[in-house]
Amino acid sequence: MWELAWEADNVELRTVGIDIGSSTSHLMFSRVHMQRRAQGLSSRFVAAEREVLWRSPITLTPYLPDHSIDAAALGDFIGGCYRAAGVEPDGIGGGAVILTGEALRRRNARAIAGLVASQGGRFVCASAGHHLEATLAAHGSGSVAFSRETGKTVLHLDIGGGTTKMALIAGGEILQTAAIAAGGRLLAFAGGVAGRIEPPALVAAAHLGIPLALGEPVPGPAVTALAGALAGAVTELASGLVRSPLARALLVTDPPVMTSRPDVVAVSGGVAEYLYGHERRDFGDIAPALARALRPRLERGFGGLPLMEAAHRIRATVIGASQFSVQVSGNTVEVADPALLPKSNLPVLYPRIDLSGTIAPSEVSREIAGAARRMDITGGYGELAGHGGEAAGGGEVALGFTWRGDPSYPRLRALAEGIVEGRRRAGLAGQPLVLVMAGDVARSIGRLLREELGVSEPMIVLDGLELAEFDYVDIGEMIRPAGVVPVTIKSLLFGS
Repeated sequence: MWELAWEADNVELRTVGIDIGSSTSHLMFSRVHMQRRAQGLSSRFVAAEREVLWRSPITLTPYLPDHSIDAAALGDFIGGCYRAAGVEPDGIGGGAVILTGEALRRRNARAIAGLVASQGGRFVCASAGHHLEATLAAHGSGSVAFSRETGKTVLHLDIGGGTTKMALIAGGEILQTAAIAAGGRLLAFAGGVAGRIEPPALVAAAHLGIPLALGEPVPGPAVTALAGALAGAVTELASGLVRSPLARALLVTDPPVMTSRPDVVAVSGGVAEYLYGHERRDFGDIAPALARALRPRLERGFGGLPLMEAAHRIRATVIGASQFSVQVSGNTVEVADPALLPKSNLPVLYPRIDLSGTIAPSEVSREIAGAARRMDITGGYGELAGHGGEAAGGGEVALGFTWRGDPSYPRLRALAEGIVEGRRRAGLAGQPLVLVMAGDVARSIGRLLREELGVSEPMIVLDGLELAEFDYVDIGEMIRPAGVVPVTIKSLLFGS
């Protein structure tokens, strides 16, 4: 009897996280013990314990001469990792595949994501744009947890092969993200001859008056000068004062607005291995020179702030696992057309808004746009999408809210107005409207949107669900006669 009760509230999963980045690719197998929150009172499971079972070697991401990812070589690497770890694909209960940086921009990136996530619904497969990659790295490196536990404000930099991502974190909350095209593998060479030159390297070289061409020698002083210029651009990004022509030319997001002064600086990504002295090998790129140029600039540029070593460096963006919980919606749902279901792997936008008091439509709208920005969603077809054969049901997303307080008409109407305006600001107008909510107000919100605010897009509004940022949802077909909908929630977990 006791064993049955324990099993009802505890789940063991073996999971895999796969990271395909600009410079390197790697994966990790984990065991995750999931436990029902507030046992017997909640349908959501959370990670109670995590154990890394096996980490792969870090390999250079393979590219073909036409600059597409070498699918065969990547598939061989991943298959070899499964064999080396003694893991069968059928033994994996869930996982996540993340494409970042230059790998994301290759022509066959989406096909690669589908290849490695061939187990379909058990995987979350995401392509991380600059803001989301900055967010993932801040969490995966341990910087968000450190800020939450200590109360310190952390400036986190993730310096990869193609870009540097910045996140400003206070009290465990990410306040700002931004990115610049400065990384350790923008220029690669063998025997002193250029074998790979990315466009940002050409921009920086032109700024310095240094000629760069494939197959031509790259002298040591040119590498030092180029690394110094890129390090200066990274320092400008980190300070929030992006003023030089080169730094402005290399920005790939809006410049950050530094609302708080950091207490510490932490660095992750491949270049961090050199910056902290953990890597000595030369992989034929500018990463070592970039680290040498960057460290004194970071230390001088912030008035002697401590340079804290991130808990996880080159593996910071690896997602440790994908947890699953199955919930059932309330029976006050609003589904315009049952033929809209099922849907798979919809990423959840979770606006940071308290709905327990007065609701201002303008605040709802602003927070929806902010959530879309954090997750790199643009017009419903942004750089992040779940993968279920096709990208998240054609690029669709779900909006998540936690309703609190009295379901009075003025409060519900204010939320509905904010949703309409927020979807317009986020470029989501015209896409199917999927709302998932904690609180039994789905039918009321749905009817307000449809009958009073004239929303004509296909609509699914579900309530009685607990969701959070980094959740993905699978929505099943409606169960008759109960009129409820089964929802599988897949949540990204981090190794820290």
